[in-house]
Amino acid sequence: MAEVTYFVALPFVVADDGIAAGEPTECLNPVAVVMHAEALSRKPGQVGAVAFSRTGDPATGDAKIIKKFGEVPDNLSTL
Repeated sequence: MAEVTYFVALPFVVADDGIAAGEPTECLNPVAVVMHAEALSRKPGQVGAVAFSRTGDPATGDAKIIKKFGEVPDNLSTL
């Protein structure tokens, strides 16, 4: 079975204890995910966003950061 690569745009918002992840959006390809993450980072109420990919199981595959926009947490190891 071939491995599947998922592309995800994840926004960040200000929370009581710092910056928190918002609702992730799956995108079709690396270009689309970067464009979507940039747009999310500019939405009111959101302070940043990250575009990343994950190959294999969407819950356990290794995430690879493609691009960051605005304020995002330093530790993104939980993506």
